[in-house]
Amino acid sequence: MQPGVRLTASGATFAVRAPRAEAVTLCLFDGREERRHAMARVGDIWYGEIHDMRAGQRYGYRTEGEWAPERGLWFDPAKLLVDPYATAIDQRFGWHPALNQFGVDTTTLVPWGVVEDPLPDVEHVPPVFAPGGLIYEINVRGFTMLHPEVPEAQRGTVGALAHPAIIAHLQKIGVSAVELMPIVAWIDERHLPPLGLSNAWGYNPVVPMPLDPRLCPGGMAELRATVATLHAAGIGVILDLVFNHTGESDMQGPVLSLRGLDDAAYAREPNGRLINDTGTGNTLDFAQDSVRALILESLRHFVRQAGIDGYRFDLATVMARGPGFDPAAPIFAEIATDPWLADRVLIAEPWDIGPGGYQLGKFPGKWLEWNDTVRDDVRRFWRGDGGIASLVTRLCGSSDVFGHGQTRSVNFLAAHDGFTLADTVAYETKHNEANGEGNRDGHNENCSWNNGVEGPSDDPAVNAARGADLRALLATLFASTGAIMITAGDEFGRSQQGNNNAYAQDNEIGWIDWAGRDVALEDFVAQLSSARAATLDCFTHFPEPGEWKRLDGAPMTVADWESPQTAGVLYEAVLGDGRHYRLKVDRNAKTVLADILPV
Repeated sequence: MQPGVRLTASGATFAVRAPRAEAVTLCLFDGREERRHAMARVGDIWYGEIHDMRAGQRYGYRTEGEWAPERGLWFDPAKLLVDPYATAIDQRFGWHPALNQFGVDTTTLVPWGVVEDPLPDVEHVPPVFAPGGLIYEINVRGFTMLHPEVPEAQRGTVGALAHPAIIAHLQKIGVSAVELMPIVAWIDERHLPPLGLSNAWGYNPVVPMPLDPRLCPGGMAELRATVATLHAAGIGVILDLVFNHTGESDMQGPVLSLRGLDDAAYAREPNGRLINDTGTGNTLDFAQDSVRALILESLRHFVRQAGIDGYRFDLATVMARGPGFDPAAPIFAEIATDPWLADRVLIAEPWDIGPGGYQLGKFPGKWLEWNDTVRDDVRRFWRGDGGIASLVTRLCGSSDVFGHGQTRSVNFLAAHDGFTLADTVAYETKHNEANGEGNRDGHNENCSWNNGVEGPSDDPAVNAARGADLRALLATLFASTGAIMITAGDEFGRSQQGNNNAYAQDNEIGWIDWAGRDVALEDFVAQLSSARAATLDCFTHFPEPGEWKRLDGAPMTVADWESPQTAGVLYEAVLGDGRHYRLKVDRNAKTVLADILPV
């Protein structure tokens, strides 16, 4: 029996998994009135049928049984529970201490699920994304909160991405697909409200399908319309999804959904302790069939209802754990054989913080992977302490990781976590004081440099050096083999004031300053992107064979490759169709050139 809610000719059926519960109650809400209906057990599923039901009905669940959290038993009829298969909720999640306290009713503290009549399936068409294309990572709220052309009421929403001014900007810089940071409803980590902060990134979902009511007030119809508008402009849409953990956190976390229904969804050590391979307090157990079924249904949901082109999976190593990473984990085959998912763009963040968590290059052959070695090796080269051999390896598609042929690398120099690209050349150390953790959070090593002044400077020489560094970094990225990614605003020099972990900055630190953007840098990126797009076939696999030369034209020797003083390289190759490919890197001149000359 499939979990979830389904409207029927006579009403609706409700099914929810709670294998260790002694009783489950369906709660229906009409205004402030709550009607309770006992559910019947069918194996591990509890089932109920309600007549005269319509779309828009609010609902939740309550469970009865033993309360023994140390043994994974969190049954408390005072806790209203969100359906793990809910596709919509009536309000955002919010933290409250009562959410973890036995016997304290949480009816008014938890969002209610909303029964929906699904939209008709979209037409199943190939994803809108070309191999080697430009992925543009967007924090949906922060992207348009300060945009002067987007109506104020629409700012910070999914719908704002369909505004003509936004479409024009994406087209100007040649975006192949936008990658939306989480738009599924999430809850703030419990330490943030006392600090007067909130989670601005969304990497703390509770259940995997309902859209955040603030980011997407029009629900699935708004997402679907936005995707259609972006598709019409030739731009794909990739969703960043968090399937590695939920916002129910550790043993002090809230009881919101799975914890009160089926706590076995969370991985545990033999002694019963929650496994924390995510750093968030819990880890979903993908060895469980029921967990994978929920995730697969979520993936299908966004393709069928909105036409989503693909997914980026946060801490994707967790999806192949059981408990160790398995490159042949069941989830990979299940996605690969699913009619709605088999052709989607799939991008792994190939690491987590657990044992054996770093798995770059180990995902299936169809998957793309975020490649952090590109970020680090390219930054080090332009900082002056990285070698030419490492840089060239990254430029050529990281064959040391992915082998030869078409690379699966997603090359990036900055992402949502870490320094922005502009801050990389303006700050030597992180400045996360605004996060309220004494500057202890965030990575200490950023492979960054400040050109002699920490932070903003009115020295023309410092700013000129920073501008040259940014252009060298961006030119390197656009010359690299593989898909490339930039984070929104990096094309025009956005700053987070040296904060390299701005997850809790739903304010001017995290919002993009459109009025202060560097238009000249933006134009430079547009030129790079246009040139790359014109010969995109040359950036999916590195053109070989060819000849490597020093900048003076002499052949490169082993000593040249190994010398830290080697400041550049020249490569030339003839393509199969007779075109000439040329790559030139010159650290002293701060230039990178990759061009293809016609026959």
